[in-house]
Amino acid sequence: MTTTVDLVPGMVTTRDEIAAAYGCGTFQGIEPADEAGKVFVYSDPSAGEEYGYTFDGRAEDDEFGPLYLYTGAGAKGDQKPSGRNGSLLTAAEKDREIHLFVAHGKVPGSGAMRQRYIGQMVLDPINPYEVRRGPGRDNVMRNVLVFRFRPAEGTTPAWTEADRMPAATRTDIEITEPVVTVPALVLLPQQSGAKVRKTEQHATTETVADIPAGQRKVLRREGELVEEFKAHLSATGHETHSFQITIKGEPGALTPDLYDATDHVLYEAKGQTTRINVRMAIGQLADYRRHIPNRETLRVAVLLPSEPTEDVKDLLATQGVALVYQSGDDFAGWPLTS
Repeated sequence: MTTTVDLVPGMVTTRDEIAAAYGCGTFQGIEPADEAGKVFVYSDPSAGEEYGYTFDGRAEDDEFGPLYLYTGAGAKGDQKPSGRNGSLLTAAEKDREIHLFVAHGKVPGSGAMRQRYIGQMVLDPINPYEVRRGPGRDNVMRNVLVFRFRPAEGTTPAWTEADRMPAATRTDIEITEPVVTVPALVLLPQQSGAKVRKTEQHATTETVADIPAGQRKVLRREGELVEEFKAHLSATGHETHSFQITIKGEPGALTPDLYDATDHVLYEAKGQTTRINVRMAIGQLADYRRHIPNRETLRVAVLLPSEPTEDVKDLLATQGVALVYQSGDDFAGWPLTS
């Protein structure tokens, strides 16, 4: 196989040219090229618009830098983290590069789409994908995997303002499973001989997005806390889920941590018991609660890994926010008092 296509960000090519050069397919959004050690990803936001959602596109930067969101493979039914989607999740451990293209109009005189090369990407090492709700080709609502790409080290992505995620055309709310992030354990320099435990989230142990080890540990603790509290609620017969809240005029979606449908309580979890984290949780709950059904009777609570100071407790009480925190094998403050 002779490579005749130089992958330079900003170049415009076609699927056929990439397939001829690297030995991959031409019809799917995710096309592994095993012998070349690459996975090619073709993003076309207009394809999602056909079914009423637009999860693909350049998202707002977060504290770790730029993001591009990409809807996984599977036109009908719940998307699974296997098959072509699995080829993205296992790319790092198989030492395969991920290369992102965006649809760039049609080839003159042909129905084929041109593809603009954005650059080499990696999956976010903390949260490789989120589960969103969206209609399938059969117009039945299902779970959609939305992958979170970050530029690989040394890559200057060739995205433009036109690549930004479009704003939602209406405000809507969908019931979904809680978005739980349990990143892989961090391999610290002094522990270079230790083994890194893999998780069910398929999180790579490669810190390519320059995310501090301490922050990854905090986010891991937050994910574990939500999972443990969710299991605790389930064991007591409580039904739990979360929401996907899209806001008219804004891209993306709001995703609260956990909703106890049995007690009509919305929880926001934090991986650290600090004032700044609690203040953030109060603000998030104030934002979320405006969109939750039956908000007049909704209660809100902060979920923490340990007991906060008396003044932080007073802060929560004055804001009408309940407190639940982990205490040994139990959760203090639960069940909530009226």
